[in-house]
Amino acid sequence: MKFNFKKNVVLTLTLFLLILAGCTNSTTTKTDDISKGSKKEKIELSFYFPVSVGGPVTKIIDQLAEDFMAENPTIKVNPIYAGSYADTMTRAQTSVQGGNPPDLAVILATELYTLRSMDAIEPLDRFIEDDYINDFYEGFLENSQADGKTWSIPFQRSTPVMYYNKEAFAKAGLNPEKPPKNWDQLLSYAKKLTIKDGSGEVEQWGVEIPSSGFPYWLFQGFALQNGKNLMSDDGKEVYFDTPENVEALQFIVDLSRKYGVMPKNVIDWATVPSDFMKGKTAIMYHTTGNLTNVKNNADFEFGVAYQSANKSYGSPTGGGNLYIFKDIPEEHKKAAWKFIKWLTTPKRAAQWSIDTGYIATRKSAYETKLMKDYVKSFPPAAVARDQLEYASAELSTYNNGRIYQVINDNLQAAIVGDKSPAEALKDAQQEADRILKPYN
Repeated sequence: MKFNFKKNVVLTLTLFLLILAGCTNSTTTKTDDISKGSKKEKIELSFYFPVSVGGPVTKIIDQLAEDFMAENPTIKVNPIYAGSYADTMTRAQTSVQGGNPPDLAVILATELYTLRSMDAIEPLDRFIEDDYINDFYEGFLENSQADGKTWSIPFQRSTPVMYYNKEAFAKAGLNPEKPPKNWDQLLSYAKKLTIKDGSGEVEQWGVEIPSSGFPYWLFQGFALQNGKNLMSDDGKEVYFDTPENVEALQFIVDLSRKYGVMPKNVIDWATVPSDFMKGKTAIMYHTTGNLTNVKNNADFEFGVAYQSANKSYGSPTGGGNLYIFKDIPEEHKKAAWKFIKWLTTPKRAAQWSIDTGYIATRKSAYETKLMKDYVKSFPPAAVARDQLEYASAELSTYNNGRIYQVINDNLQAAIVGDKSPAEALKDAQQEADRILKPYN
């Protein structure tokens, strides 16, 4: 065979160039390169997020990602709408179990114990500098920290508040500037606000408290107003069937089944704001995360107030935190933390609150001119923030999803009349004790 020297030199040179191209096409990026905008290949972050309120939240998240990438060209953030909070948690769990976790996600703050038991999330203390974490409201950190570590950053946070129709109040002879301050007043006002037509059909309910979606959350507010929280600080015990909690659930049930000022059947989480804005209910209990939605769409003057007190005021915190997942490359963790810090700067926290109605989670956000001007022009924006004085951590335990199902199912059974409040909470307690037994 005749040796073709020229042809072999060309083949060798081509092979060498291909190998060299492969070596220089690596996706690994030093931390410094993330900040300096090097020409190396971008780090791509998968970012799961839920939506559980009205309004254009998906568009807002997409725009935030675009703005971040414009300032940080070496990082590409892929926002992935994952459904409800429950859907997002399920998708994250499935991804972790499949060995392909997201880089970061907004997941309920209450999923802390479950995510830790899966060894799924990264503690964040090594990234936190100066007094950054101390600027967040203490009530939100209760669901963010455990065993001396910070596991997530408060972001999409809320408390349930009372919305009320001032025009309906005036028509009923009630002072539009004085919402009910206690349970007795809530019942008294609701009776006056319930309107029926000539055939006895209700045209306007006095009050609506959702009993789907997050029934445990709304019930927890009444429990706090009547005693103490529903769970231990370590997530290993629940206190569902105390006499105080039975009394709280009895009050909620009586609003519908005894006094007829609230619908008797399960009241859907998603339709309550619509009912309120259409004038079908004069008072609603709902998340402050719907504040901007109501502000933009209600064609009447409304007010926002603390939930009515009994023994004291009380409210659970709620909403989602930002988590970084454990089994991802180190450079992705650093890039994800850079995005989290960017998202939670005081000015962006303020704008996020204005755009959505969620509470700005950093104290300094309320010191920005942007937020000061907004609260001055729209005082209801400060109500949920102020209610944090009486707030406690949302129900959070190990095996959180199963505990939620147990308490929600039994709350709904009491609300529709299948069980008495005492029976429902006793059943919930026994089943929850069984679920939590391996952790004690």
